[in-house]
Amino acid sequence: MTHSTGRTVAANLGISLDGRYHGAGGPGDFGAFLPYVATDTARDHMARMCADATTAVLGRVNAEGFLGYWPSVADDEAADPRDREYARWLVDTEKVVLSRTLTTAPWARTRLVDAPTPDVVVELRGSGEGDILVNSSASVIKPLLAADLLDRLYLLVVPVVVGSGPRLFDDGLPGSTWTLSSRVVGAQGEVAAVYDRAR
Repeated sequence: MTHSTGRTVAANLGISLDGRYHGAGGPGDFGAFLPYVATDTARDHMARMCADATTAVLGRVNAEGFLGYWPSVADDEAADPRDREYARWLVDTEKVVLSRTLTTAPWARTRLVDAPTPDVVVELRGSGEGDILVNSSASVIKPLLAADLLDRLYLLVVPVVVGSGPRLFDDGLPGSTWTLSSRVVGAQGEVAAVYDRAR
């Protein structure tokens, strides 16, 4: 049996008022969120969530999408300093990508894993130091919610009702209680909230 080292397992995601993380058109259907993801509130939220994290866990879609964007930001002197800081963290940190189809790691310092999400996170929690951050990957966050393995949620709640598309919190999840640890309200009505699991 794997013994916990006390690592915090955190996850971050942007969601709409009706709990959706993209529209009905799939992961690229993100237009409703775009006015809010580059605000000062969102950028400060991003800096907070990676401050203590030493491992990033991603699904395949996000791993490949992030690769197409973030590495160039790390060295872009015109980019917002918070974006550069996050990009450097993402490039330099240990990454675990959950995929059944990838055969070559899309990033340096990346390990591909084809195993059930809860098993992977329990193994990670049992060794190493620092927070484990599940980075904007609903396909990874959902099974961790179902297995009650998340300790912290970083949610950017945007003031939009999307109306259709997948929701983060599916019916049938086990009941759980969370404590609001931090809340920042942005100028456009976006809310950067941090919830810690009350056990």
